[in-house]
Amino acid sequence: MTGPLYRDPDAPVETRVRDLLGRMTLQEKVGQVNQRLYGWDAYERTSSGDHRLTDAFRAEVAAHDGMGALYGLQRADPWSGVGFADGITAAYGARVSDDVQRHVVEHTRLGVPVLFVEEVPHGHQALDGTVLPVNLAVGATWDPGLYEAAAEAAGAELRARGGHVALVSALDLVRDPRWGRAEECFGEDPHLAARFTQALVRGMRRADTAVVLKHFAGQGATVGGRNSAATELGPRELHEIHLAAARAGVRAGAAGVMAAYNELDGLPCVANHPLLTGLLRDQWGYDGIVMADGGAIDRLVRLTGDPVAAGAMALSAGCDLSLWDAAFPRLGEAVTSGLVPEATLDTAVARVLTLKFRLGLFEQPYTSGRPAHETPYPVRELSERIARAAVVLLEHDGDTLPLGPAARRIAVLGPGADSVPHQIGDYTAPQRPGTGITVLQGIRDAAPDGAEVTHAAGCALTGADLSALPEAVALAAAAEVAVLVLGGSSARDGDTAFDDNGAARVGSATPSGMTCGEGVDLAELTLPEGQLRLLDAVAATGTPVVVVLVQGRPHALPDLSRTAGAVLSAWYPGPWGGAAVADVLFGRAEPEGRLPVSVPRSAAQLPVFYNGKDHGYRGYVDQPASARHPFGHGLSYTTVSYDEPKLSRTSVSLDAPTLTCTVTVTNTGRRPVCETVQLYVRRMSGGSSWPRARELRGFARVRLAPGESAEAVFDIDADTLGSVTRDLSVGVEAGELLLETGPSSARTRGAALTVGP
Repeated sequence: MTGPLYRDPDAPVETRVRDLLGRMTLQEKVGQVNQRLYGWDAYERTSSGDHRLTDAFRAEVAAHDGMGALYGLQRADPWSGVGFADGITAAYGARVSDDVQRHVVEHTRLGVPVLFVEEVPHGHQALDGTVLPVNLAVGATWDPGLYEAAAEAAGAELRARGGHVALVSALDLVRDPRWGRAEECFGEDPHLAARFTQALVRGMRRADTAVVLKHFAGQGATVGGRNSAATELGPRELHEIHLAAARAGVRAGAAGVMAAYNELDGLPCVANHPLLTGLLRDQWGYDGIVMADGGAIDRLVRLTGDPVAAGAMALSAGCDLSLWDAAFPRLGEAVTSGLVPEATLDTAVARVLTLKFRLGLFEQPYTSGRPAHETPYPVRELSERIARAAVVLLEHDGDTLPLGPAARRIAVLGPGADSVPHQIGDYTAPQRPGTGITVLQGIRDAAPDGAEVTHAAGCALTGADLSALPEAVALAAAAEVAVLVLGGSSARDGDTAFDDNGAARVGSATPSGMTCGEGVDLAELTLPEGQLRLLDAVAATGTPVVVVLVQGRPHALPDLSRTAGAVLSAWYPGPWGGAAVADVLFGRAEPEGRLPVSVPRSAAQLPVFYNGKDHGYRGYVDQPASARHPFGHGLSYTTVSYDEPKLSRTSVSLDAPTLTCTVTVTNTGRRPVCETVQLYVRRMSGGSSWPRARELRGFARVRLAPGESAEAVFDIDADTLGSVTRDLSVGVEAGELLLETGPSSARTRGAALTVGP
């Protein structure tokens, strides 16, 4: 073909990148590693209802004769201030993205397309974007295949509106549930998070969507559960717990990772050369991009004293793409002053350009004319399926549920019973009026014909105001069953104050109904006083009580065995979660969810995760050290028995550690069940470090009719038996192990395995 080599679609990507990079000025290179502008500042709504590009956007493109990436073009929420009155709906998404892209391509010397980077925490955070249940609910399904389909559908929705890169939380773990971002995690366990991270990347890649995984690394272990605080992690803890999901995502083909805000051993992740280069690139062979979190590079000025030096520090560490900061735009000064070699900048630019070539943006920069990606299921259907599969039956007396035709008078109580905003979690765009099904509406739709369903809030979401309590108690006393919807909320509104990076600023001076979400950390994990008083008052009427927890973190629960006939956790189940909850309550669907995180008795006993070091410590004098409900726990409407696990071999060698572990499970009750059979490895002797109590290394979902038996078969290999060795690599070590199977981390039966030379 004629023309520049980088325009030749038949040339290798590496060749095209090298050719384009060789044509760039220093100014143009700097532009490619920056995403300075908030995307919603790139356009404005006209009086006719259309959109036009802003002078601020045009100036940003002109500043570096190009633009590396543009964040949040279609983002909408209270922080951005974008809503239906002035934002980009689904009808305009592709058109506006094409207008932005056309300006960049046609008004720059080299015509390099811009990457459109969008938040996809649980669905595209845009007007008319389909909302999925939050990640903690996804983790409760223990069904990576279902999530993979949802990720593919969400990626296709993003691409149809012009987006290229999805920012998705996947790498953080709930090691301290006081942390407000617990809802963004798949759970507390590295293996579970790794399985869902793989599913996320595979699904998005099928939709031709690039994924940047957040946050790298260890952000879920910040001190005191406080957002963006330090992490006091030793190298082994970091490798054993907090890097497994990142390794899985890199292997699956993630396009990028986002460097976390936290510091490791005194060095912020965005400036951590051993992490971003030594581990990620040199050891793992990763060739994708590293993106900074919002404004993170500017925070380095505290170390360097100067924004130019701060940018040089992050670039030298291995950060390729900025986010909103003032330091990276000055990388030209860093190069000319000798703070960083231009070759280091070239390496970062090459990674950004490689992603653009791999996405085909030089051949097809515009959404119009690109064929739509077809997925097997629409996103809304998958959202409902996840919500249904995520419901965890925590406690049950064996009689109260499922509700049957005899339930003629049902009182639905609680501050979250009739609120879609309380169901959808943080990082969510405004919803159109009428979108979604609350728990109250779901119960009304599912109740038998002629049944009376009454409702009262009973109390406020937070605080101890009991003025609404008498009405709720009266309705409960007149009912045959009372369903209490308790928990928390991550709903932002126009009165919420925000930090510069979009985190909520909640405190005594900024009252808010939020009890969870970014920036909303708790010291106490108990339910608010008003909700506990409501629960006690309703239970005192003698009416059977069902508690439904709508929550973004595991709240510390009192002993409810004498208070409630059943306790369920629905997490933040998304807009249509009310229908999913009702399906489980009435037995239209069996409870399938399993806990992805341990439920504490109180915040005082933290940490309570199941896979701590096995030192044989006792409980406290005043309460046990064990969780109220352990990781992996979840009841059903039937009973299931487990036989002893059987191994195909009782000893294996280090160079051929392969065998099978088989366990027979039987439905001994009268209703069907989807049983999640869990496989744990427990080291009894040997190894290079003190062992953990047990570690999840596999799981299988088995559907059983009443009376039916089936075998769950696990293929055991080096990945299953591997552990972090003395040099912090992952390998199989000699010693005595137990391979344990069971329905939760606290109910296992084991078979001994010897691993030898």
